Amino acid sequence: MIQRLPSTKLPKFTIAADMSDKQPDIPATAKVHLSREALVENWKTLNRLSGAASAGAAVKADAYGLGVSSVVEILQGSGCKDFFVANWQEASEIENIVSDDVNISVLNGIRAADLDFAVTSKAKPVLNSLQQAQLWRTTGKPCDVMIETGMNRLGIEVSDLDQIPVDGLNIDLVMSHLASADEDCEQNRQQLNIFLESSNQLGGKRRSLANSAGIALGSDYHFDCTRPGLSLYGGIQRSELAGKIKQVVTPFAEIIQIRTLNAGDLVGYNAQYIAKKTHDIAILAMGYADGYLRGFSNTGCFFVGDIKLPVLGKVSMDLIAIDISNAPQLETGDWVECEYDLPTASEQSGISQYELITGLGQRLPRVWT
Repeated sequence: MIQRLPSTKLPKFTIAADMSDKQPDIPATAKVHLSREALVENWKTLNRLSGAASAGAAVKADAYGLGVSSVVEILQGSGCKDFFVANWQEASEIENIVSDDVNISVLNGIRAADLDFAVTSKAKPVLNSLQQAQLWRTTGKPCDVMIETGMNRLGIEVSDLDQIPVDGLNIDLVMSHLASADEDCEQNRQQLNIFLESSNQLGGKRRSLANSAGIALGSDYHFDCTRPGLSLYGGIQRSELAGKIKQVVTPFAEIIQIRTLNAGDLVGYNAQYIAKKTHDIAILAMGYADGYLRGFSNTGCFFVGDIKLPVLGKVSMDLIAIDISNAPQLETGDWVECEYDLPTASEQSGISQYELITGLGQRLPRVWT
């Protein structure tokens, strides 16, 4: 059960280093609380569920919007040794904060335009084509290789593997990516079989196939290293992870006005809420510009303690109306907690768990509790 803050007056926390240089010295009217304890517990859980494999961490897209420097420092301190980013800009943001025994893999591979930086970087490319393999072989530096097993996104075709200059490459991870691990479907086993049949051709030091949902598919999918992403940050894509993954991200918003509605009064754009009786509402200083999207209109909710405060009408760019009929103690300046357990919020809004977390706006300070 989620433990909610009993008070409408928030305690003081430290703003993450990632955000402190970007925020003016003006109190925010909405913010995102991040649980260090939940992040660490989630990684330890996924590492345990990975069996003999070690769990890495996908920290692309600014660690799914949480702030990559803080996330990497926290997870490295907990024992994580493999981090996965999308591109070389992201690699440059963390390579000076990881120790020498920690690996950084750049999932989008290597372009000629990246080469000058990449050869001096601690990070290694995930080679996704024969052209990338030829480009990287001249460096003599470590790399990973992605095999295309059925997702048709990035990766080298199985039929082309015999053309890879294996003798000229220092291959660490041989990997592929599961397309439908969040479902029970034949594609998972098909991809696994293709990977089993093809990955040994490359002679890499380690193999990796499973993402967060793939970890829950069982030991056949674990190999040497797993690559959890969403579940590190509170996402639950399969029932096997329910009850094991903790909520990391919780937005809070400040009440900036309280209004009294009479029966028949309309709220918000297009009058999507009509009051049936006299009651109070609160206006919050947060909206879809902050990533709280219109999918939450008339479906989302906030809390004060355990008291539910439903969203009323359409979510605006910067404002949200909530029903405070059951919390008459609330006043202007009080803070309320957003329901943002990712599976629950996804069901409320129809928005994927991935989009919910990566889409949180950058004007919301990230605050590690």
